[in-house]
Amino acid sequence: MGLWEAFLNWLRSLFFKQEMELSLIGLQNAGKTSLVNVVATGGYSEDMIPTVGFNMKKVTKGNVTIKLWDLGGQPRFRSMWERYCRAVSAIVYVVDAADPDNLSISRNELHDLLSKPSLNGIPLLVLGNKIDKPGALSKQALTEEMGLNSITDREVCCFMISCRNSTNIDSVIDWLVKHSKSKS
Repeated sequence: MGLWEAFLNWLRSLFFKQEMELSLIGLQNAGKTSLVNVVATGGYSEDMIPTVGFNMKKVTKGNVTIKLWDLGGQPRFRSMWERYCRAVSAIVYVVDAADPDNLSISRNELHDLLSKPSLNGIPLLVLGNKIDKPGALSKQALTEEMGLNSITDREVCCFMISCRNSTNIDSVIDWLVKHSKSKS
């Protein structure tokens, strides 16, 4: 059956292009722009400049084209988040798992955003970044700190990643590809 399924998938890929649009949000310095660069180029840069407003980048992985909206995480940009999350395939919320001081702010911003009726049902992917740093939370601790188990009106997934070491980036891309929409 595996060979037949592979053949059918190949046949589908000739006729269907998978497309998705994502918004990457989270507090400043969580690693959103680093994530975009690692997904797009496979490379990590130590010297990232904070995103002012937003950036958009298109990345193609196989037959999936991903349009990534990288939104600034500073307080003055957070009011824009909802606007850029309305019609996306998934909301990707990046958290600095090694910054315990900002976890409650991050949790409050996430839950405030998800309370917006225009975002009902949009899948949520929470990424605990910077797991290469000492003191980074475990997946279970991040899930509890961020109150992810209380979110029941949408699919919620959580991965622990390191943009610096490319840890679990493939798993993130696989999850995103599975959530892409077919466009003929």
